[in-house]
Amino acid sequence: MTEVPRGIAQKSLLVFICVVLTGTTVGQQEQLPASTNVRIQTQSNQKAAEQLYLRLRSVGLDAGRVYQLRQASLDRNQLHISLDDGTIAFTQDADGRVTGAFFEGEGEILVVPPNQAERASMMLFTGAPILEERFETAYLRFNDDTFGALQPALRPLPEGKDFASKWNETAHNLAEWDALRLFVTFSRFLPSALAETPSPGPSSLNVTDDFLHARVQGITLGAFDAYYDSTANEQIAIAQQKRAQAINYYNVWASFSPPRAEIRRLAEEEQPDEIAIRSYRIRAQVNPPTTLHADASLQVEVFRGGARSLLFELSRFLKVSEVKVNGQPVELIQNQALEGSQLARRGNDILAVVFPRPVRAGQKMELTFSYAGDVLSEAGGGLLYVGARGIWYPNRGLAAADFDLQFQYPAGWTLLATGKRVREERPAEVFGSTREQDQASRWVTERPIPLAGFNLGRYTKAVAQAGNTTIETYAAAGVERSFPTVENQAVVVPTLPSVRPRPPQTVVLTQPPPSPARNAQAVANSAARAAEFFSQRFGPFPYSTLQLTQMPGPISQGWPGLVFLSSFAFLTPEERSHLHLSTAHEILNRQITAHETAHQWWGDLVFWRGYRDQWLFEGLANYCSLMLLESENPADFRLAMDKYREDLRRKNKAGAVLKDAGPVTLGVRLSSSEFPDGYEAISYGRGTWLFHMLRHILNDSWAADKQKRQAPNQDLEPFVHAVRKVRERYAGKPITTWQLLQVLAEDLPPSDRYEGRKSLDWFYEGWVNGTALPRFELQGVKMIPRGNSMAVTGTILQKDAPKELITSVPIYAAMPGERRVFLGRIFADGPETSFRLNAPPGLKRLLVDPEQTILTSSR
Repeated sequence: MTEVPRGIAQKSLLVFICVVLTGTTVGQQEQLPASTNVRIQTQSNQKAAEQLYLRLRSVGLDAGRVYQLRQASLDRNQLHISLDDGTIAFTQDADGRVTGAFFEGEGEILVVPPNQAERASMMLFTGAPILEERFETAYLRFNDDTFGALQPALRPLPEGKDFASKWNETAHNLAEWDALRLFVTFSRFLPSALAETPSPGPSSLNVTDDFLHARVQGITLGAFDAYYDSTANEQIAIAQQKRAQAINYYNVWASFSPPRAEIRRLAEEEQPDEIAIRSYRIRAQVNPPTTLHADASLQVEVFRGGARSLLFELSRFLKVSEVKVNGQPVELIQNQALEGSQLARRGNDILAVVFPRPVRAGQKMELTFSYAGDVLSEAGGGLLYVGARGIWYPNRGLAAADFDLQFQYPAGWTLLATGKRVREERPAEVFGSTREQDQASRWVTERPIPLAGFNLGRYTKAVAQAGNTTIETYAAAGVERSFPTVENQAVVVPTLPSVRPRPPQTVVLTQPPPSPARNAQAVANSAARAAEFFSQRFGPFPYSTLQLTQMPGPISQGWPGLVFLSSFAFLTPEERSHLHLSTAHEILNRQITAHETAHQWWGDLVFWRGYRDQWLFEGLANYCSLMLLESENPADFRLAMDKYREDLRRKNKAGAVLKDAGPVTLGVRLSSSEFPDGYEAISYGRGTWLFHMLRHILNDSWAADKQKRQAPNQDLEPFVHAVRKVRERYAGKPITTWQLLQVLAEDLPPSDRYEGRKSLDWFYEGWVNGTALPRFELQGVKMIPRGNSMAVTGTILQKDAPKELITSVPIYAAMPGERRVFLGRIFADGPETSFRLNAPPGLKRLLVDPEQTILTSSR
């Protein structure tokens, strides 16, 4: 399995920042703390941003703002919250604003997801496609004038102190999880460094920055979260924390934009971030086995002005000591990631940089971060892992930038990094180091790349060549401590015939531990073979070198020009046999190196825009590696594809089928308490099958025509030609699923255009954004001789599928001598579709997809 270390863009991060995940449910009663001060007392040396943030994360209920409430509602597009009858207490002021409330009584929440994929996701977790849940309590957090909007439904409650006391600690504990999101809004109104002007009132808030979060205690579903965030790409989200197999999951029941915003999101080719990071210059001192000290300078250009604070992602184990803007220190808020969220499982934090005045569109500046901490992990066997504890430099998600990386590290270690290594430097020249034995190296990227990494270990080096690309493999003499041990074998040795017979002897054969260094050259050769195969089809290798370094654990990671390759990839065939893998697992294990090499094109050179598009690069990289396997061993290719099909049919303990975890477009949401391995099975398995289907949709007519014409074998197949165009148009850029399908649709042959249109919209709606594993049958087939050919009519049945599913189904003629002839493709549109085809004389019967090019429920 691959784990490609990609950050999440800011707009997606906002959803997870403000999620309420604590051990306190909304229905628990807590005692009022001893302190009931409404405001934090301002200290002369306390910074304004820190004051605001601390207040937002600690605010409790105001005993003077307790009301009876009847027939009120909070409506945010498709999120509807009804507060029918009960008591509500609002929070104390935070910088003169009311930002929250706690409600107890009778209420209801209604959410109607706008499409089938989100309704199916809601169904998986709640048992119904629409969320319509009564609740007893709700904690609310908002950045607008909700307090004022609810005034007509409020009646003062003179004896409100007891209610505030009952729920104050609950509100206080829940306040911190929305604090950073609210801080982003209210930091705009901090006093400017140019003049100590007062903060504007609530009416001055930016109307496009609308945030509401409700944590409700549902009567049947328990505690869950609902939010609306106008600044997020997907403005409405419903989610719940749940523990399974000793792991906390944050199950996202639904996440979507209102229909009009969804249409706009799909239509726009690019939505620029507030800023662009043009380049990084990082100077890092690495002290094995765990510690990193670094200064990172970012050259930044502002696209959209007005913000006073910007969010960055950085490992929770790296503490920032200082941030400067153009050499001047600025305030910093470093926030902890939320338990159960994707950020927490990757080990990353969020930090906010607060500017002395609002940033301006077109402004260019340098941000410098100084930080240190234990971000490396020591695994034994001369191996370290950089990134097990989060990303090691401040970033805002996937965006191409130039990197200039300089490192100081001890003698005896080998350091590899993204980019091209430039001249050797002495530590004293770069870092002013007095440690005589230290080394220094510098790495500069040859083109803008979306992310950068480095690895450190005690390695043996092997080299191979793929055209003009140098392939270097670095492996340690041993493996990590956690590597599976091989059991010793007891062997009975028979005795030779003799005058004095002796009983047989039992000898214990001790298996030597694996030594990846012994197999480093074979891995380098394998990567070179893969690089040559992909270069011939998808264009030149994107970088001058490819470095593959051993990494502890079963997971591999890809970076531009640098791959952290699992120790398992360095095993010899004999060493792998000791792991007792199934045949299919063994085949896929051998593909790790080719898969990671393919990521250099798909994932590094061309990368995804959002989490819904991440499957593209796992599916395409994996399928490219299997294309190489197919060219060498078609039988193993078929076993691998069958394994992916069978994985999708597996059931969890509750009897739910894994395919129903959702479509590939749910991305990281696929891994949940219901299906912990959902992301891997669907993004890799179904994703690989989707590209297999697309390949044959583009290729089958071409291949049949080529066979008739006896065209030369060097012709570039249409699928490869189309994918190569994707590389040419999107090198160094992000791409969406829609954009990739649009490029592939340009090469659709006339016979494979649904309703005559050069479009793959039908494929997106039914297959990419669906979960079906249909099966097909022919019915009422009639063969009518017509001179030198035959007319064949009949009906194709599409079963075990949604009635709106459209599938392009290849039909072959079974001819004498077990020969097959491709007749054409039929669009199975719904449960039954009539068809008419021309066939050669001598036809024995029709065959539906005999080459297994469609992801069906059975072979």
